[in-house]
Amino acid sequence: MNLSPSTWPSSRAGAALLLAGCALLWSSAGVLTRLLQSGEPFDTAFWRSVFCALTMLMILSLEHRRQTLQSITRMGWVGLLSGLMWAIMFTGFMVAMMVTSVANTLLVIGMAPILAALLAWRVLGDRMTGSTWLVIAIAALGLWWMVRDALSIEGPHGLLIAAAVPVASAVNLVMIRRTGARVDLAPAVLLGALISGLVLLPFIWPVRTPVAASDLLILALLGAFQLALPCWLMVRAARRLRPHEVSLIALLEVVLGPLWVWLGVGEATPTATLQGGVLIVLALVAHELLGARASADPARTPTPG
Repeated sequence: MNLSPSTWPSSRAGAALLLAGCALLWSSAGVLTRLLQSGEPFDTAFWRSVFCALTMLMILSLEHRRQTLQSITRMGWVGLLSGLMWAIMFTGFMVAMMVTSVANTLLVIGMAPILAALLAWRVLGDRMTGSTWLVIAIAALGLWWMVRDALSIEGPHGLLIAAAVPVASAVNLVMIRRTGARVDLAPAVLLGALISGLVLLPFIWPVRTPVAASDLLILALLGAFQLALPCWLMVRAARRLRPHEVSLIALLEVVLGPLWVWLGVGEATPTATLQGGVLIVLALVAHELLGARASADPARTPTPG
């Protein structure tokens, strides 16, 4: 299979659509976890990481065949660092929600576009236009509007843990952007899942397998289609997009998540959540229109570092 990151996606528009599909898959986490009969957070996070690792191993085997191990070792220290960033993202969100509110966690994680933009400016020399900062500010306002009624000052340690997620995301995206033309960092998703599983293992030892077969199926879906597949595809899309663009489009996960919970399990969605979601979507549409205009001008089109 010729799925080299140097061949696809071939355009910025294709990368943006691919990333939107990733956000669609990521957003299924809420409705799937609510279908679990046993909802222990550490157990859920551990088994999700296990199934993510198994799925990534299958994907890499199909992609690289007999060179699967070489695809991992070729990444070098950059791949190991990327894997560590994935592990922080995989576990940080779940742990943060255990010690602070979901609203607090989402708001802190919503800092990702700002951090990605600042880090890309510092490391890659990416310069943000005034309109880009305006779009980021509108998206942040929309996220705040979505969760404002549920915000609290409880769980300061959870806020620190949650803050590690956007930091890790920004570092990872900048690394992918900087090395994507030379090093395929997709196998780092496998390393991230393995590291995450090892970190979580002491918290669930002795290992308890899900009692219900339905739980095992849901956890497999979480690991394979909510985590492994979209993260693998995100690495491909991130090569064609600037770090802050990836973070902005990924906010669709926050917008779509409550919608699937409402449709799937009938959980009511507050009006403020819908209003904030619409504001985020409008910001993303405006940003993509601006991006399409910039990509049409070769002098303004950024190239991978």
